[in-house]
Amino acid sequence: MADQNSVEQQIAQTIALLRAKLGVRGKTLAAALGKARHRLPRRIYKQALLLALVEDRATHPKLRLTLDSPALAGAAEKVRTHLDAISLTERRKGWLLGMLGGLVFNLLLFAVLLLLLLLWRGFV
Repeated sequence: MADQNSVEQQIAQTIALLRAKLGVRGKTLAAALGKARHRLPRRIYKQALLLALVEDRATHPKLRLTLDSPALAGAAEKVRTHLDAISLTERRKGWLLGMLGGLVFNLLLFAVLLLLLLLWRGFV
């Protein structure tokens, strides 16, 4: 019985980690995964999808007995390991550097086009 409750706890922990690490909101794991689909690697998404598919059955007392608890525990462990490895500061730093890189590229492109326009018009 304690093993079956752990499936529910693992699902709840997965939802909490998705909320904390990726910032996705959802009452159920399926809703949270729908929003985080493109931020997760395919193999991790498939493992989390296994948990989402059994989420309804995990709350039902009789259907809970039909679940493959070791496989679900392994899937939850893989997802938890991946989400624990995500560093929020590295994500923010990467986002900021990507934004600044795009901005610098656009400014350089504008400067080159402006220089070409001035050369074409004969002002330089």
